Amino acid sequence: MPDLTQAYLPILQGHRLPGLDLGEGLIYPHYAGYSILNIPPSLCRWMEVPGYGTQPLRVAELDALAKGVRRIIFILMDALGLQLFQGWMEKALLPVWQNLLQDGLLAPLTSLSPSTTSSALTSLWCGRSPAEHGIIGYELWLKEYGVVANMILHAPITYRNDTGSLAKAGFQPETYLPFTHLGTHLGAHGVKPYAFQHTSILRSGLSQMLYKDVETRSFNTSTDLWLNLRDLINGRPAERQFIWVYWGEVDHYSHQYGPEDERPAAEFATFSQTFEKLLLKQLRSDVRHDTLLILTADHGQISTPQSPHHDLRNHPNLVQRLHILPTGENRFQYLFVRPGQTETVQEYYQHSWPRQFTLIDPSRAVQAGLFGPGKPHPQLFDRLGDTLALAQGSAYLWWANKDNPLLGRHGGLSPEEMLVPFLMARL
Repeated sequence: MPDLTQAYLPILQGHRLPGLDLGEGLIYPHYAGYSILNIPPSLCRWMEVPGYGTQPLRVAELDALAKGVRRIIFILMDALGLQLFQGWMEKALLPVWQNLLQDGLLAPLTSLSPSTTSSALTSLWCGRSPAEHGIIGYELWLKEYGVVANMILHAPITYRNDTGSLAKAGFQPETYLPFTHLGTHLGAHGVKPYAFQHTSILRSGLSQMLYKDVETRSFNTSTDLWLNLRDLINGRPAERQFIWVYWGEVDHYSHQYGPEDERPAAEFATFSQTFEKLLLKQLRSDVRHDTLLILTADHGQISTPQSPHHDLRNHPNLVQRLHILPTGENRFQYLFVRPGQTETVQEYYQHSWPRQFTLIDPSRAVQAGLFGPGKPHPQLFDRLGDTLALAQGSAYLWWANKDNPLLGRHGGLSPEEMLVPFLMARL
């Protein structure tokens, strides 16, 4: 099996950011050719499209495999961490991927910081780092709109069942990002972009923000997905295509039951079986050879056992020292501290959760490149607040005004969250 993990993993493990020591055993995003930020320019190079985004991937072995492709099927499996995927492969739960790897390649990449879907998907579709596009978490203080917003649903975090209501404050997802989107760039150079999404999120705020000039297709089940995709490819064999497939159920079950539970594994196994039966075995022979398949992820997940001690409702002395509740991610919090309370907040974290959080100055983090290269977004520092709190181990902080239902999380820099697989094969 052409598994490049052992060749490239030490590069990721040994990577550091200048002047930013955040603790032992963490994986820093490697934006210089070994992260998911570097995927868009590689996709364009493989499709013989002019340059786009930052520098391409530095995994040299990939280029030969991609030579002469007409279409790319890009499967984004939400929360498929490298360790999780390797464990399932070792247990022989995924024969279809093992078969594809006989002539394919598997390499490790890092996610971004924060390791979360809203940041990662925005980088993949606009070729810019989180520092540049400013979508730096699940929940963000948007000063320009006067609201703390959910960046997936594009609604104030306190609103329920009101997806897209941020538009009432003047937010327009289709025009929000001032960059040339990947779909627009590909289309301008003769590659037709498609995006396959579950019906439930087809018109989500994030989807409207990212899929500019992309033909979106909906599905309800994996059966529906692969039959629709089969018909698209078989019906348009001469078309140059970039086909994005987003699958969110592994992330869903990992949050609900924990990433090590049998349910995420069973979900991915079912997804893989229908993929093999309904797509791979039913594609026309004349379209298989010039089709490139990619399987990767936005981030992984880490198990986070529930604990009342990590529920902010049990820490009123900390809340009263903040202007607003934390934003960002449960495992990478942005704190907006009241004047004169910075040292008190730091001491509270140290005494309440010893060695469980590292507090970071936002300016230092941005300068060191934690959020990536490029010119910082005009509102970046407004959104980062006064202090960053990065979780260590399985720590987290839950601040929502409801019971905590999660057993798995992401957003931090642990290997479980940061390392993702990049599997590539010709069909």
